Amino acid sequence: MSHDEDDEFMLLIMAGISIHDRNDFIASHYYKHMYKEPCMASALSGEAWMQEVLNGHPIRCVNAFRMSPDLFARLCKDLQSKYDLTSSDKITIEEKVGIFIYTLALGLSNRDVAERFQRSGDTVSRAFHDVLESVTGRSKGYKGLARDMIAPIDRAFPYIPYHILKDKRYMPYFKDCIGCIDGTHVAVKEQLRYRGRKGIPTFNVMAVCDFNMCFTFLSVGWEGSAHDTRVFLHAIETPSLNFPHPPEGRYYLVDKGYPDRKGYLVPYPKLRYHLEQFENEAPTNAQEAFNRSHSSLRSCIERSFGVLKKRWKILSRMPMFSVKTQIDVIMATFALHNYIRKFSSDDMIFEVLERHPDFIPRDDLADIQNSSSSAINSQTESCTEMKEHRNSIASLIWANRN
Repeated sequence: MSHDEDDEFMLLIMAGISIHDRNDFIASHYYKHMYKEPCMASALSGEAWMQEVLNGHPIRCVNAFRMSPDLFARLCKDLQSKYDLTSSDKITIEEKVGIFIYTLALGLSNRDVAERFQRSGDTVSRAFHDVLESVTGRSKGYKGLARDMIAPIDRAFPYIPYHILKDKRYMPYFKDCIGCIDGTHVAVKEQLRYRGRKGIPTFNVMAVCDFNMCFTFLSVGWEGSAHDTRVFLHAIETPSLNFPHPPEGRYYLVDKGYPDRKGYLVPYPKLRYHLEQFENEAPTNAQEAFNRSHSSLRSCIERSFGVLKKRWKILSRMPMFSVKTQIDVIMATFALHNYIRKFSSDDMIFEVLERHPDFIPRDDLADIQNSSSSAINSQTESCTEMKEHRNSIASLIWANRN
């Protein structure tokens, strides 16, 4: 046995002895720096597994990457050609995007994703953040995929939405409505500042959506304890956020948690509103009839949130990212939601909702009491013009109820 071999043999003996000792420094040093058996040595590499999934039954691709193989290929091409995503000597663009989407879809840790793709944790982390940067464009003033996806088709809103135009429940009553605004909570890995109305740490995320279930504006980063009104006012009053304000004569639907302002139509307070409250008894007056129609039309955004959270499990089990990364991850899920909605003609989740227009996926984060609500609401301004418009719609709905 050579001198070097003898030294290594002695280290092995010492490592074996140290297993039974609290001071296992030598064993740790040996296995970390000298013992070089490959860890990710599966015969099925991440690239091979991806090719198997992408070229296999389409359901496998939808389960793993939440979209069809064709749409996955289109996304990879768009991220490369439009948003500067690049491959490297070790990993292709397709595998980078696969790592990213797989993480969002299942809410997995770095370790779990590394095992699935047979890559080191560092490689997985770099790939994830490369794609996240292409989607959000944080380092380029947020000029990524998200900026192009989360926006109205036409900020002038020149047309009556088709969803309203085709449905006698809403036409002509809500012909001037251009979308809905609401907030939702997303679990966050931060303990104190972000603890809010859900009883657990959350972000309070405000979004605007159109009636095609596409999000047209997003405000994310507020702690869960922030009231919806505060988030809303900051969004519409901060020019740099580029909020898509309603043109003259048009408006968004909002619920009772939002202020009564021009361009934002709230329901009648202190009356039945949610659809389940009307299951056993029809509206008894014009105000309740308005509330039921308002709730039915505004449910579009609740359905959109439901689809978003069912598709992207990371929104309910966020890994241990920094707060900034968590914010970008949330933005990315909204952008990909829109991407799938706009470019997939056969997405199964959207097809189910289109066949069942009154179905709203359940939100697992139920509100608890928030003592600040009434104080904030009492300080908001009232808009006579919107109240008169609401009364006019209510009277028309009630007159045509039969």
